[in-house]
Amino acid sequence: MALAINSEVKKLYQHRWVPNLKIPLFYGIWAVLGIIAWNSSHWTLTWLCYLAMGYIQMGIVTFMHDCTHSTLFKVRWKNWAFGTFAMIPLIISFISFKEDHLLHHRYNRTPKDPDAFTMGKRGVGDFILFYAYAYAVVGVFLTAIQFTLIFPLRMLRGKKALIHWSEIVLHIAVMWIIYDWAASHGIENQVFDIWFWPLIFFGFFNSIRFIAEHYGCPWNVGQLAGTRTIISNQVNSFFWNNINYHIGHHAYPAVPWYNLQKLHTLMLPEIERVGAPIDRSYFVIFFQALRHGPETEG
Repeated sequence: MALAINSEVKKLYQHRWVPNLKIPLFYGIWAVLGIIAWNSSHWTLTWLCYLAMGYIQMGIVTFMHDCTHSTLFKVRWKNWAFGTFAMIPLIISFISFKEDHLLHHRYNRTPKDPDAFTMGKRGVGDFILFYAYAYAVVGVFLTAIQFTLIFPLRMLRGKKALIHWSEIVLHIAVMWIIYDWAASHGIENQVFDIWFWPLIFFGFFNSIRFIAEHYGCPWNVGQLAGTRTIISNQVNSFFWNNINYHIGHHAYPAVPWYNLQKLHTLMLPEIERVGAPIDRSYFVIFFQALRHGPETEG
């Protein structure tokens, strides 16, 4: 059975360009929502647009996520180029996220997993960190601090460190140019709002996704049982590019986003055999996590 599955999985490694037409589509939706929010005279519509922009930005970030595995595009440099570009609004360097994420895949649900900060001894500090991350406003800033300062200073050296700080300089330069232009036209407050508030909503969606992917999964048991797939509705799967089929992604990270549903179908017998968790709602897992708090190792 395993050999047959592996043979079928290899077919899913192939890149196709047509599914990636969603990239300009998503940026187009993001821009249209921003225009509507900018011109809206009713606060309800404005904030609904901010919410939707954060949701779409989560989808754009899942494209960037594929770039960390060099699977969004067949040519490697295109993954670097898009990954760097996609991260500019988030003030986080692509290389920092990439290096952290690859370590997460390598050491999933073990003491060496850099993303296992939800684990601890359930002390006061563990509870503060856990709930601060889950809270949208604080979570955005904690993520920025982690990927901009803490992880790079601890883990990046030489060429990788140079690339990281060069990306940060690029981000600052782009933002400086935009806000300088906005200030010269007297619209700096509007520009800030159209960037900042969707980012806060993005942080909320990102916290939900991040926590639900591994919270409560067994500790130190490998990629399958240590990861959760969420059979969310197909609208969410579309806009978040199948990232919810997360077990398959961890088992075969070289499979592009548009083949993850097919991969899930192929892997389902093995997933059921090892008892890897499959749930139906991000929010259910997220609220369970909020109710129980940080986990303990083991």
